[in-house]
Amino acid sequence: MRDNEKHKVIITGAGVIGRAVALILRELGNLNLDIYIGDIKKERTIEVADWITKGSSRKGLVEPFVMSDDEEDKNLESCLQDSDILLDCLPGTYSPKMAKLARKYNTHYVNTTAYVNETKQIMKIAEGASKAFILQTGLAPGFVNVLANGMFKTFCKNNGVEKVDHISMKVGALTRHAIPPHFYGFTWSPIGVAEEYFGPITIIRVNKKTNRPPLSRRMKIILDGVMYEEAFTSGGSADLPDALEGYTKNLDYKTLRYPGHYEWVENFLSEIRRENNREEMLQKLMEEVVPHVDEDKVVIYVSVKGYDDRNVFRIDEKSYSIYPDDVAGKRLRAIQSTTAAPIAECARMLLQNNLKGLILQSQIDTEEFLNGPIVSRIYC
Repeated sequence: MRDNEKHKVIITGAGVIGRAVALILRELGNLNLDIYIGDIKKERTIEVADWITKGSSRKGLVEPFVMSDDEEDKNLESCLQDSDILLDCLPGTYSPKMAKLARKYNTHYVNTTAYVNETKQIMKIAEGASKAFILQTGLAPGFVNVLANGMFKTFCKNNGVEKVDHISMKVGALTRHAIPPHFYGFTWSPIGVAEEYFGPITIIRVNKKTNRPPLSRRMKIILDGVMYEEAFTSGGSADLPDALEGYTKNLDYKTLRYPGHYEWVENFLSEIRRENNREEMLQKLMEEVVPHVDEDKVVIYVSVKGYDDRNVFRIDEKSYSIYPDDVAGKRLRAIQSTTAAPIAECARMLLQNNLKGLILQSQIDTEEFLNGPIVSRIYC
């Protein structure tokens, strides 16, 4: 049933993800919306608004506005007045600023960033808020964590147990083909890719939360007949190590790449071992030599292993291979739809329910999220 109450939605960032969030929420969310989408590039906002509304039968405004890099963004603050929700699709470094504005104007806030330090800042900003702050709602962190948490609950219920042996999450945003020497391609903005390879890694090992170095524990895995390589990377496990410590003996998140990519990264890092700005240098190198590719795929694998109440060792598995798709006649890359759908679903949930305060991935209603009209359509 369509929600007839009119909602004012603010989206910051009209790039690859921001435009996909606006399109998916408008077309699949069954809501009555006015959407205001902002960016520092005026031409981009106009183009995106036209792209979203062209050929669409949905009613409601899609209004572009120009944002500013200045500390005081008058256009954005003007839009935030009387708004219902702010969907932050900017790079993670801007997230604390956006969260402060959401708190100032008493509006719901949702973001997608995997940045760990910025997430900790926002958690403090959200303390005591009368509106809801849902963090890290993209693909990974985001969808994969809600899926893993839901699978953990189902495994325990079906097998009559309260604890499991291992929860494993793996995600790869990949090109269809991979060529040497880097065996990789950018399927969206390259900003922050190196952050995943340097940031902190939190896992559960032998019942206790602990840390591991990034890019460690490299292993091969075959999914649907294709070989990938996995390694620890930053941010993808969201808050599950905190929420499930004591309920699983082991828990981890890994990023999937084609074999050869991680070796290429480590060879470069070994050459600049004594440099102070290694992350920045890797980011620059990747932006210079790694191509941007439109035809992509997203690979997801989650498993829960453990013993049932008869001491039989069991495993539940779920995997997805998602490719570019059309929404309302507009083509979306796999990484666009899989990242945008979770933030749009969370927005729908906030607009239709009376939620408030900080909501982390382990606290999202798994049934409503996974079976919602947006996530169930994109992750099919």
